[in-house]
Amino acid sequence: MGYVASEATTLAEIAGANFIEFTELSTKHGDGWGIATQDCNTGATLLLEPTRAKESGKYSQATSKLKSSAALLHLRWATLGLAINEGNTHPFTFGDISFIHNGGIMPPQSLDSFIDPKFMLDRRGDTDSERYFLVLISEIQSYGLVQGVLSGVRKIRDNCKFSSINSILLTPDKMIVICEFDGSRIPDGEGEDYYELFYRNDDKGVLIASSGWNQTGWNNLPNHQLMVVDRKTREIEIFSL
Repeated sequence: MGYVASEATTLAEIAGANFIEFTELSTKHGDGWGIATQDCNTGATLLLEPTRAKESGKYSQATSKLKSSAALLHLRWATLGLAINEGNTHPFTFGDISFIHNGGIMPPQSLDSFIDPKFMLDRRGDTDSERYFLVLISEIQSYGLVQGVLSGVRKIRDNCKFSSINSILLTPDKMIVICEFDGSRIPDGEGEDYYELFYRNDDKGVLIASSGWNQTGWNNLPNHQLMVVDRKTREIEIFSL
């Protein structure tokens, strides 16, 4: 989940009454939770806990009390046999950019050749997700924010095996959402809409989240699309991947 708001708010406030249903997703996605907030004037803050969100007092306090004009929230389901620890818990940050990912890129090491070696020194975990983020950082270094993200996603899509590279980046100026998944690699037992992303744009702000909870009336962000939200104007641009 990610949002850009018209004024400082909490995750629970902007998500609304159905936010409890999102938290219930941690029944399965129970291998850690994390929140990155980012107010333009104060920079990013990061909260992580490698525990089940619905059972965490720290999570309850943060989602109901921590106010920000923009934030990311991630509920982790550890895949690929990766360890459950703080180093592997989303969000990941680099400078003033925060990042979350839902899906798997197999194997994680397949991403290494696309990462500038100097960024490999900054890893705090072993996940494919953090490596994916560092691919994007490497491309942003060369091409700027939006074009760098487009370039990085296309490199991964065209060269790596993946279930989903759905992700959200948050910067002081933009929120960027990637919807790119392989519908043939949905986890066993999950519905066809498992990797679908939906967003809401109203007077509170722009909120986007994964499926699995009540999002009646929201807009679908189609597969193979990238959405850029301007944090000041909350205007939305859509690009094809």
